[in-house]
Amino acid sequence: MPLALLALAISAFGIGTTEFVMMGLLPNVADDLGTSVPTAGYLVSAYAIGVVVGAPLLTAIGSRIPRKRMLLLLMALFTVGNLASAFAPGFGWLLAGRVLAGLPHGAFFGVGAVVASGLVDEGRRGRAVATMFLGLTIANIVGVPAATLLGQHLGWRATFVVVGVIGLVALAALARLVPYVPVDAHQSLRHEVRALGNRQVLLGLLTAVFGFAGVFAVYSYLASITTEVMGFSESSVTLVLALFGIGMTLGALAAGPLSDRALRPTVYGSLAGLAVVLVAFDFTVHVKWAALLSVVLLGAVGFMTTTPLQMLVMEKARSAPTLASASNHSAFNLANAGGAWLGGVAIAAGWGWMSPTLVGAALAVIGLAIAVTAGVLDRGTRKGASRVVAEGPRTERALSSSRASGS
Repeated sequence: MPLALLALAISAFGIGTTEFVMMGLLPNVADDLGTSVPTAGYLVSAYAIGVVVGAPLLTAIGSRIPRKRMLLLLMALFTVGNLASAFAPGFGWLLAGRVLAGLPHGAFFGVGAVVASGLVDEGRRGRAVATMFLGLTIANIVGVPAATLLGQHLGWRATFVVVGVIGLVALAALARLVPYVPVDAHQSLRHEVRALGNRQVLLGLLTAVFGFAGVFAVYSYLASITTEVMGFSESSVTLVLALFGIGMTLGALAAGPLSDRALRPTVYGSLAGLAVVLVAFDFTVHVKWAALLSVVLLGAVGFMTTTPLQMLVMEKARSAPTLASASNHSAFNLANAGGAWLGGVAIAAGWGWMSPTLVGAALAVIGLAIAVTAGVLDRGTRKGASRVVAEGPRTERALSSSRASGS
């Protein structure tokens, strides 16, 4: 794998750290800025809003910018957003800093995935994209726990200063290691929007919204499940979250080669596996070792969906993949928000702390149904195209024969 993928992985590590660390720092931020924890929770939503809005918007604005330069601009914006968060004088400014830090997230991964897949042979593109995503998964094992610990001891502002420094390191790595990628002569906003309207692309995005929502329906409440249902102490929450991150990394490692070998079956298998693990978690949660194993498996099958869905969307928007690739991250963040909301609705209805597992399983099944429907439609389209190609020569011969007999 090219060294340029290391630069993309370092960038993904910084992005993953800042995305998830706020969940562990909410009490510290609330105390320091004189607000409540639920109000501080808007900082998590602010980042997600930045991702959803920024992915298509910034990708559209940068449609004629060479991809390496675009990556550098996006990482610079990410760094500024985190440093602005670190020095925010009040809650409103911190909210704005979180939106600013989230804006380049989806566009960076969208452009980065296209660059990563273009650095290797076609048979290794899934592994290249998965390598970039490894930075995101490792952030959940190392970056988030370390940054949370730092914020608890030195103050939450120190965390965002460190993330800003990671952004500067990523900028240097991108500038040094990523080769210049010229703008495609056919690349334009019109082509990108047209590719985004492809039925298979839209079904892929819809699969991500529902399928990945199943992960966050449970992950959002994993800390409470750990203490209230599994029976672990509060100090064990960091360990459980790290186990989830280990699962994510294993899933990313497996997803690359599997996606290269059989793309759609990997989508089907990961979503089906997610539904099974979520249902099983409801039964294993009271046995500590089995519960911890379920957490690892949940991270693995949950994150195994991301690489094949990313590759599928890029493949179906092959002529102009950047906007579709970036929009996929908007879909993932809509899944984050929607899954967390639906899981919270189930808990608020009095169905218990484990009710999000069944909500998540239902969402995964819906995502699987959409994915299978897309596969069936795609197969039908390809068969129709093959029939037209096969009948073309026969039709031409028939016309020639007719003209010959008529003469």
